[in-house]
Amino acid sequence: MPRPRLGYVLVLTGAVLFVINAGVSRVAMRAGLDPGVFTTMRVTGAALIFIMLSLVIRRSALRPPTGRSLLLIAALGFVGVAGLQLTYNIAIDRLPVGVALLLEYLAPVLVVLWVRLVRKDAVHNRMWIAIACTLIGLAIVGRVWDGLAFDALGVAMGLAAAVCFAAYFLLGEHNLDVEDPLRVILWAFIIGAIVMNIFAPLTGFDGLGRDASLLGNLDSFSVPLWLAIVWIVLLGTVTPFFAQLVALNHLPATIVTIVATLEPVGVLILGWVWFNESLTAIQVFGGVLVLSGIGLAQTARTKPAALPPQ
Repeated sequence: MPRPRLGYVLVLTGAVLFVINAGVSRVAMRAGLDPGVFTTMRVTGAALIFIMLSLVIRRSALRPPTGRSLLLIAALGFVGVAGLQLTYNIAIDRLPVGVALLLEYLAPVLVVLWVRLVRKDAVHNRMWIAIACTLIGLAIVGRVWDGLAFDALGVAMGLAAAVCFAAYFLLGEHNLDVEDPLRVILWAFIIGAIVMNIFAPLTGFDGLGRDASLLGNLDSFSVPLWLAIVWIVLLGTVTPFFAQLVALNHLPATIVTIVATLEPVGVLILGWVWFNESLTAIQVFGGVLVLSGIGLAQTARTKPAALPPQ
C-alpha cells in the first residue's frame, strides 16, 4: 500500500545525500584521484553493492537481460551510468559545484525537446517558457557579456553530463516500462563498471591510505581517502539511489522527479557554505531562472519520466 509521507522522506533523503556527495567527490578528486579512475571506483563499487542487494532482496534481478532489453540496458549503462558519472565528476572538479549541477540539470529541458521535436509527442506550451528561462538564466550565470566566466572544459563536461542525464531519462523510461527497476539499475551499473574499467582501469590502491583535505571552510580537517571513497559508494550512490527507487513505490514519478530538482538548490548552498563559492546578485537571479525552467520542463511532459542517479 502506498505511503506518501514515507515516499517524501525517502526522496528528500536521497536528494540530501546526492548534494553532500558532490562535495565529498570533489574532496576525493582534489586529493589526487584522476576523475576517470575515481569514476571507475564509484561505479564498480556501486555495482558490487547492487549485486549483493539483489542476492538478499530479489535474486531474479541477477538474471541477465536479453534481446531488446539487453540493448537498451547496455546503452543505459554506457551513457547513463559511465558517461554521466565521468562527465559529472570532471565538471564538479573544474567548476563551482552549484554551476556544474545547474548545467547537468538542463537534462529535463533536453528531454522535453526530444519528446516534442523527435518523437512528435504532445507537450504543454510551457515547454517554450522553460527553454527561454534556462537559456537566459545560464547566460546570466556564465556572464556571457564578459566572455565565458568559467573553465571551458568544465562547462563542456557539464553540458555533456546534461546530454547523458537526458539519455538516462529516455532510456530508463523504455526499460522501466517492461523490466524490474532493480534489475535495470543492477545491469546498467554492471555494464557501466565494465566500460569504466576498460576506459580507466583500476591499477592499484596504494594511494588510498593518504589523507584528503576537506577543503574550503573545512580545510583544517582531513579524512583518509579510502573513507571518502567508501562514503561516496555507500552513502553517495547506492543509498540515495535505492531510497529514491523505493520512493517510486509510494509517489508518482512526476512528484519524485520534481522534488529531486531541489538538488541544484542544495548544491548551490553547499558550495557557498563549504567551499566559499558565491555568485553575484545577477548570477543568483540567473540561477533562479534556470531552476524555474527546470521545474517547468519537469511538468511539461504528458508522460512521467524515470528517475536517474547522480
